[in-house]
Amino acid sequence: MQKAKRMASLASGIFSEMEERKRKVEARGLEVINIGVGSPDLPPATHIMEALRRAAGLPENYIYPLSGLPSLRQAVAQWYKKRFNVNLEPAREVLELMGSQDGLAHLAMAYIDRGDIALVPDPGYPIYEFGIRLAGGEIYPMPLLPGNRFLPDFDAIPADVARRAKMMWLNYPNNPTAAIAGNDFFAKAVAFARCYDILICHDVAYAQLAYDGFKPVSFLETPGAKEVGIEFYSLSKTYNMAGCRLGFAVGNAAVLADLALIKSNIDYGVFYAVQEAGVAALSGPQECVAETAATYQKRRDVLVDGLAGLGWPMPKPQASMFVWAPLPPGYQNSAGFTAELLEKAGVIVIPGVAFGRQGEGYVRIALVRNETILAEAVHRICDNFKFK
Repeated sequence: MQKAKRMASLASGIFSEMEERKRKVEARGLEVINIGVGSPDLPPATHIMEALRRAAGLPENYIYPLSGLPSLRQAVAQWYKKRFNVNLEPAREVLELMGSQDGLAHLAMAYIDRGDIALVPDPGYPIYEFGIRLAGGEIYPMPLLPGNRFLPDFDAIPADVARRAKMMWLNYPNNPTAAIAGNDFFAKAVAFARCYDILICHDVAYAQLAYDGFKPVSFLETPGAKEVGIEFYSLSKTYNMAGCRLGFAVGNAAVLADLALIKSNIDYGVFYAVQEAGVAALSGPQECVAETAATYQKRRDVLVDGLAGLGWPMPKPQASMFVWAPLPPGYQNSAGFTAELLEKAGVIVIPGVAFGRQGEGYVRIALVRNETILAEAVHRICDNFKFK
């Protein structure tokens, strides 16, 4: 059978190659330490799991969940007010999702026609680009460069490109770079979007994974933001509910209505028991959130300090669950280095080029193993590489 041409844009040669190399390394008897994929390894808090268990025992929760629970939308609005001082109308300005990726992947279907342009960060989370391509749109990459603190330079976007652009993706705290953004940056983004009539889509999945006293902001805190955009949030990282597939989009009511219409033709919503667990997460005790962030901060320090001691220095991120590490001395190719790291040390990290051309020269390391395993990864790298 002949596949659709769009399938070519979904294939990831780097990830396929790494999986094949992983199997070969494991066949040699070496246990691989995977700190590449950003999949949380911590459990949800007890009160969240208990809420899910109770709700899963109720027969009435097994009907099609065609609409979101009012209690969940209210919990989201209250959480946003408390965390960001942002006011949301629960019925119109909150939309539950099957994980934030559900919305990230499908929103372009409502706004992008063939030939339309979307502004996408480079490097960036791959789903932004894939969603645009599936809708038939064209990508204009916005370089995220260290000289600009991994923030896009709106002034560098040609006016003719900006006039054709219909969407712009932003993501702070950032994946993969772990960069952060403040209100001044978002004010520039809102002004740019207003000037060119562009929809801003901000992914704020890592807002609660912050360290050393840093507190990320919401795009919607910026005056006028709700007029030009929406924001996506996930419960996967903050509350360790990745397998539950629960997130939400908030902000511009008209945009959310369009996304809801697209989704109504694709799925039947989020299992009500999972929504009940989301209410418990957002409205219940929040000590678990601080504990999760503290755990990641300790892991960050073990990894970054350990690798720096080997002659591989890298900045400590202020937020996210990732370390964006420049290649160690003597290496220029991220795919080649990660292949060598897996082959020699049995450690998986992701080559920066997997996230875009501007990711070359870096690797992304996920803090998804405990301190003992991260220390073991450092030890293996020490045994097999000499960077000094």
